[in-house]
Amino acid sequence: MREDFLHYLWKHKKFAFAKACTTSNHPIHIQRVGQHNHLAGPDFFNAQIEINNQQWAGNVEIHIKSSDWYAHHHETDAAYDSVILHVVWEHDIDIFRKDKTAIPTLVLKDLVNKTQLDSYKKLFAHQNTAWINCENDLPEVPDVTFDFWLDRLYLERLAHKTERIKPILDHKNGDWEATLFVLLLRSFGTKVNADAFQSLGERLDFTIVRKCAQQPFQLEALLYGMSGILPEASTDSYAMQLQAEYEYLAHKFNCSTKGVLPIQFFKLRPPNFPTIRLSQVAQLYVSHQNLFQKLMEVQSVAEVYAIFKIQASSYWDTHYNFDGKAQTKRAKKVSTSFIDLLIINTLVPLQFYYKKHLGQEIDESFFKWVAAVAPEKNTIVSGFNALRPKASNALQTQSLIELKTNYCDPNLCLQCAVGNWLLKQ
Repeated sequence: MREDFLHYLWKHKKFAFAKACTTSNHPIHIQRVGQHNHLAGPDFFNAQIEINNQQWAGNVEIHIKSSDWYAHHHETDAAYDSVILHVVWEHDIDIFRKDKTAIPTLVLKDLVNKTQLDSYKKLFAHQNTAWINCENDLPEVPDVTFDFWLDRLYLERLAHKTERIKPILDHKNGDWEATLFVLLLRSFGTKVNADAFQSLGERLDFTIVRKCAQQPFQLEALLYGMSGILPEASTDSYAMQLQAEYEYLAHKFNCSTKGVLPIQFFKLRPPNFPTIRLSQVAQLYVSHQNLFQKLMEVQSVAEVYAIFKIQASSYWDTHYNFDGKAQTKRAKKVSTSFIDLLIINTLVPLQFYYKKHLGQEIDESFFKWVAAVAPEKNTIVSGFNALRPKASNALQTQSLIELKTNYCDPNLCLQCAVGNWLLKQ
């Protein structure tokens, strides 16, 4: 038995509540189960309950056993003085508040029907071996239930992705262009260098970027120098020129690399080398002024593709790193699949956050253009498609990632629309 199942039973009245009575055999009439609290304190706030013909308003605490009240030291916590009912699966001891007054107890064990209990046991029967708990039953869930849940999950995922925006915006004193610069750098850093690239953007004054964006070579020198990947001694003429230019810029603008995290090359495919990605960022800002405003106004994937139709500077046509042997000439363009990741992880969350900041309504049109992005390819998406082919665009794949990561993996089936539907069957 899990405590979250008892929360589910109480919240949705999935027990014979008409027969409910306390361990003292006093009748209980539940008028309002209360507001589910997922933070510290009692499990349900502001419940309204009639016990033995007396009206009560207060909080409800739920445990597997009555003695858990003392195991969790609630008797010494003033936050639990307002508990009006203790709901348990098994009653093994009477409990009292800090002032020694008894708290009425409701036992659910004999009020839950066998079908409900069997559905619960079936859902969690293979939680240690199955890819997801409901993998055998997922195809049975109606499309309307599953589709609605995926839409809800995408909003949750957007909310999670926007959490990193406010601290950056505050650090940049409300400068949206500078905030975009940091977020784009993080994305161009890919998973391996995301934090390092972000630290570079946070440490670099964006006004300097604006000034250097007039000259591609200057902006590249600034980014390479600040990131610490320019070789201290080199026979490569381009690297030597960049080093000399960076020393000039660092002196002119009083630049400091303090706080910039080390850049990594290990386990990266050459197209994702930081040398290539930083050059692409430089070319992006050389090519576009007022980039933030442009990206906040886009309404189609095609518009984004046009903006990010850039490539690293010509030196990188035949190189992947400094002092490296010249390779076969090949332009290092930003790929469509990489732009899709920028849309998913940076542009849509920032546009969503910006619209909310302005108090603008988020309507269906906002989601249409992200739904036009191709579906992601990863093990989570493949896993769900094997059970129930669904993912046809990036909005759906993001929802599936949210589902697996924040519901399936931590076994939060009772907070999931799929799990709730299966329990009702």
